[in-house]
Amino acid sequence: MTYSPGIPASFGMAGKTVVVTGGATGIGAKYASAFAAAGVNVVIVDLPSAAAAGQAVAAEIGQSTGAEAVFAEADVTSDRDLARLVEKTQNAFGSLDMLVNNAAIYGGLGAKRGLEALSVEEWDTVLRVNARGTWQAIKAASSVMKAQGSGRIVNISSVVARTGVPGFVHYVAAKAAVEGLTRAAARELGRYGITVNAVAPGLVDGEASRELNPDTYFDAVARSRALVSPLYADDLVGTILWLCSSAGGRVTGQTIVVDGGGLFV
Repeated sequence: MTYSPGIPASFGMAGKTVVVTGGATGIGAKYASAFAAAGVNVVIVDLPSAAAAGQAVAAEIGQSTGAEAVFAEADVTSDRDLARLVEKTQNAFGSLDMLVNNAAIYGGLGAKRGLEALSVEEWDTVLRVNARGTWQAIKAASSVMKAQGSGRIVNISSVVARTGVPGFVHYVAAKAAVEGLTRAAARELGRYGITVNAVAPGLVDGEASRELNPDTYFDAVARSRALVSPLYADDLVGTILWLCSSAGGRVTGQTIVVDGGGLFV
């Protein structure tokens, strides 16, 4: 989970505070470590079931980077949890400058199935977490950012919102909703000095994706890219840090695809 030294850490964000939802494991932990390497105070957010993993990430961040990191339990679909998260963040660090909305249901989706095979309960669960939870987190964080007169919000989408990959219609619909939410929130929050953008990764070679796809699929996707290679979590962090930095301060309402040139928009 240690941040890759290949990504520049000089983004001028030292001393600021970021909240990373879904940050206890996988790609979210990579994002948290990347911010810490840039000198940012990090609040790692995840469900109570991931508390041990989140606390381990926070401890590793402190040891490897010297940055301050804490773990906070929260369900992004609970306004009460999110209010406590905001309070904890302010008490710990005095500000909430950046929010990375990474929390989502993905690895637990199971085998790909046609839309007619999905139940209403499965649809509602994925949309509730992946789309509604993103909105609820924005709502909670923006109340602080408005008072500060500045803020950076990055929502994690996916190229599937553009490609419409079959078998995950509920996940695809949720990510498309995230991109629409990104644009609407950018319009609404821009007057307060808050930028809202989305990053849409391609297929990331990692544990969650490996649970859902055969090895041959990863090989085929890699060959379809302009940069013919796998995509890893470390490949995403530079774009996210840039969007949260002053260098990306005039970019808002955008979805930036990071997939090695598989999809051009």
